[in-house]
Amino acid sequence: MNAVLPRRRSPAWNLANCLTYGRLVAVPVMVALLFYPDSITARSVAFVVFVVAAVTDYLDGYVARTYQQSSALGRMLDPIADKLLVAACLLMLAADHTITGSSVWAAIVILCREVLVSGLREYLAELKVGVPVSRIAKWKTTVQLIALGFLVAGPAGELILPGTTAIGLALLWLAAALTIWTGWDYMRAGIRHVINDPR
Repeated sequence: MNAVLPRRRSPAWNLANCLTYGRLVAVPVMVALLFYPDSITARSVAFVVFVVAAVTDYLDGYVARTYQQSSALGRMLDPIADKLLVAACLLMLAADHTITGSSVWAAIVILCREVLVSGLREYLAELKVGVPVSRIAKWKTTVQLIALGFLVAGPAGELILPGTTAIGLALLWLAAALTIWTGWDYMRAGIRHVINDPR
C-alpha cells in the first residue's frame, strides 16, 4: 500500500513572498487614496497603508533569512515592489503639490537613480555579476521611506505634528543626497565590469 505523501506548499506562497505580494498590492491602494489629497481620512488611511508596506520591506527579508524562505521569485519581486511603491508615491505627491518647487528635483534624483541602478543590475546579471547592497544603500532606503511616510501623512499629519510636510521634504533631500552617493558607488562598480567585459 502506497503511503500518501503530504503536498508540499509551493515556495511561491511562503510567508516572505506573501509579504512582498502585500507590498505590491499596496501600490494601487496608495495611488487610489492619494487621488484625494485634501481628504484627511484618505491621507490618514494612506499613511497607515504606507507604514504597513514599509514594515513588510524589512520583514520579508528577515523572514526569508531566518526561516530559509529565500527564493528566486522573492529576489526578483522584492526590489520591484520597493521601486514601484517609492515611484508611485513620489509621482502622486508631486501631482498633488505636496512635493513642489525645488523639492521636485529631489524626487527626480531618486527616480533617476532607481532607473539607473535597475538597468545596471540587469546588465551585470547577464555577466553573472552580483551587486551587493551596501550599508549606505540600506540607510538611504530607510531615510527615503521615513521621508515618504511624513509626506504621505501630509495635512493629516499636520493636525498632530505641525511641520510634518516640512520634515518630510527635508528628509527627502537627505535621501536624495544619499541616493547620489550610492548611485555613484553602483556606477563605479558597474563601469569597472563594463570596461573589463571582453565582448
